[in-house]
Amino acid sequence: MNNFKYLNSQFIISILFIFLFGTLSHFIYSLTGNLSFIGAFFPVNESIWEHLKLLLIPIISWWIFFYIFNKNKLSMDKDNCFFASIISLLSSMIFQLSVFYFYTGAFGLESFIIDILIFLFAIIFGQFIGLHIYKYSTGINYKISFFILIIIVLFFIYITFNSPHLPIFLDRNTGIYGL
Repeated sequence: MNNFKYLNSQFIISILFIFLFGTLSHFIYSLTGNLSFIGAFFPVNESIWEHLKLLLIPIISWWIFFYIFNKNKLSMDKDNCFFASIISLLSSMIFQLSVFYFYTGAFGLESFIIDILIFLFAIIFGQFIGLHIYKYSTGINYKISFFILIIIVLFFIYITFNSPHLPIFLDRNTGIYGL
């Protein structure tokens, strides 16, 4: 199997992995008895911001596993791989936020089915962009990429415990911001 076909098959697997892990992560906080440590990494409420965590850990995990399991098989460039993970993550999050705010704001709709489809298409979009970056970019030093990923995760943790009183951080079901 050539690298192109293999990468495309991994692209499909990545979408399934991230979608399933992200869906499961929606429930991890409550299933663990609302442990604050778990809430640092997984959604703690129904705010728009906390739903971005459905992408955060699953996408980072996928790219790390992808690199670990394929570094020898594909002679992977870790600079490209981890740079692609950042681009995939941020692209997915921007897509999810943009489309969610567009359909709810422009049309005044709210739909669980549409939210799930947005989540799925955000994953597809982000992984497509990430795969393109991996294939064609020169990337940045993987240490810089790791640093950026750590900053992103720490920012999410900080916001979970210190949520600004802005609509994106509000759980409209409970009126609570973060933890």
